[in-house]
Amino acid sequence: MTISHIKQEKNYRYYTDSKNTSELTRKTLVLVLAGGAGSRLKGLTKWRAKPAVPFGGKYRIIDFALSNCVNSGLRRIGVLIQYKSHSLIRHLQRAWGFMRAEIGEFVEIIPAQQRIDNDWYRGTADALYQNIDIIRRHAPDNVMVLGGDHIYTMDYSRMLIDHVSSGADLTVGCIEVPRDEASEYGVMSVDADMCITRFTEKPEDPEAIPGKENSSLASTGIYIFSTKYLFESLIADAENPESAHDFGKDIIPQSLSQCSAHAYSFVNERGQPAYWRDVGTVDSYWKANMELCAVEPELNLYSRDWPIWTYQTQYPPAKFVFDDDGARGEAVDSLVAGGCILSGAKVKRSVIFFATEIERGTVIKDSVILPKVNIGENCRITRAVIDKACIIPDNTIIGENQQNDAERFHVTENGVVLVTPEMMDQKLHVINEDKLSNLIV
Repeated sequence: MTISHIKQEKNYRYYTDSKNTSELTRKTLVLVLAGGAGSRLKGLTKWRAKPAVPFGGKYRIIDFALSNCVNSGLRRIGVLIQYKSHSLIRHLQRAWGFMRAEIGEFVEIIPAQQRIDNDWYRGTADALYQNIDIIRRHAPDNVMVLGGDHIYTMDYSRMLIDHVSSGADLTVGCIEVPRDEASEYGVMSVDADMCITRFTEKPEDPEAIPGKENSSLASTGIYIFSTKYLFESLIADAENPESAHDFGKDIIPQSLSQCSAHAYSFVNERGQPAYWRDVGTVDSYWKANMELCAVEPELNLYSRDWPIWTYQTQYPPAKFVFDDDGARGEAVDSLVAGGCILSGAKVKRSVIFFATEIERGTVIKDSVILPKVNIGENCRITRAVIDKACIIPDNTIIGENQQNDAERFHVTENGVVLVTPEMMDQKLHVINEDKLSNLIV
């Protein structure tokens, strides 16, 4: 064992002491990037930012990153917002206003403010650069940068300990993914000490892990910087006219020759790739929701040791009524949230969000029904995502004939049907005569 390894092991033992871990987390600032448009989610992000998209029956996507922070002891959090952020702001105020600023805890909303020039956020790195004075004011030792649009549970304090113990200027969270899917991510190569030797953003031909030809090492979009190096890299990037001002495209690749850059492998207790989902497409969003319907899903929403926090809507318990042949209120292998009423309807392998009503004779299979949807009598809905506040008329059939569905709705490559109120000619948003503003009615 080299002197460097001995020093790293000594540092690791020091910071795994609970008192020292607490000191480390208190001196770390978390910045959650939540301003992306999420255009691949189609109609689900037409009126809301991607991190505000509902997930899992009662949550918003951003709740997972924020819950990971709180459960990891990281309670100094800034959320950087930009795109159609009203729904996200409202959720953050309702769900995450319990932090106590008096003891140094906060979830601070940081909108795009043109603080430096007349540009809005031009990229993920530029979002931090435009708020560099805010970061300085908080005076952290380390800055953790997260995406607010992934579904997973992770103890960030372990990655933070690994970062400090290694003496790295930059640590990138990574996970093993199938090679044929890796072109959607930043892909990296590492040496025996987990030092990053190469990083390529969304390569056409992803590099395989040595000895695992069908797997690649992908970035999870979780970064930890020493504050000094973060400032240096953000300022240099801002002055580079050729830069796209993005962490994956610019900051990370350029850092490999300028600093000590390490990878942190996100694995479960068995040493296998942990649960982490990018729900950036309608198909992946639908699939991640469907995974929750398994008897023992990989993502455990019921863990008392790692709760997922969110805004608790004040609705009564879900209700299942009628016990007639062919019209029995029941749900099998499904998640049904509070305030739902199944009046002689059958739900199978589906996620039903709160305050949804489903009428007599209707059958729902393999579907995700967002909040406050009203589904009429004798409908059949299969492999669909129904957006919030849709009204589905009696006798509607969705998911059985792709050609018919494609004439009215969005049908994905894998045959999942997305239905929004606009597609049903139900105008929740009215454009005025001059088309200058959108009013929610």
